[in-house]
Amino acid sequence: MKFETWNLWYEKILEDFGFSKEDDEKSACILNEILSKQGSIKLENLIENISRKDFTIYNSNKNESDIKNFIVFGAGPSLKKHIKLIKTKYGANSLENYILIAADGATTAILEEDIIPDIIVTDLDGKLEDLMLANEMGSVFILHAHGNNLNQIINYSKKLHKVLGTTQSKPLSNLYNFGGFTDGDRAVFLAVALGASEIVLAGMDFGDMTTKYSRPNLESEVEEADEVKKKKLKYAEKLVKWIKENENVEIVNLSD
Repeated sequence: MKFETWNLWYEKILEDFGFSKEDDEKSACILNEILSKQGSIKLENLIENISRKDFTIYNSNKNESDIKNFIVFGAGPSLKKHIKLIKTKYGANSLENYILIAADGATTAILEEDIIPDIIVTDLDGKLEDLMLANEMGSVFILHAHGNNLNQIINYSKKLHKVLGTTQSKPLSNLYNFGGFTDGDRAVFLAVALGASEIVLAGMDFGDMTTKYSRPNLESEVEEADEVKKKKLKYAEKLVKWIKENENVEIVNLSD
């Protein structure tokens, strides 16, 4: 998605949620400064930074540009069911043919299933110890800056490895904006930016319920989402629909 198109969505989001563009830009500038000092990954070099040794590019004559299949794991109520379905339908060994992207808190769920995501798209509101563990185990971090996570960025970004920065405001020298609002739909936009031809969505329910993977402080495993979360999920659904209608990519949602 071109920034000019995204910006129309962004202005509407700012209005609907009462977010501050100034706060978004401040957080983005600070992350940009941190990454300029410690280094960051460029989008065109992201695939080569994937560490998983059973990944197809390590076991064949293919190169990074040949890998077009992605699985995006969201943190919805169906996630664990979908992980089991993927293992059954695709087989554990077949995962080597896919780039695995976890949306923030979904990282915890797939680590529990002994799967390490290749990429984590996060604004650092998932279970931080699991996010940090996955990064130590080789997951590339797509770290998002917005007005409500400045403290997390200051406290944790310097501890991370293999980081690509993103923003929902104007892109900066070390921060991309390829579209996307929530971690889940931004992960789908990332796959598109990486040249995906097929994207399988797991745990992307777009409903009224949220999980402990998405909100670690919940008392129950699954609860009804608050109104803000419900509205975010509606935006995520609309943005994924936009991708289906405007990008040359096949999207298979296991929730359908």
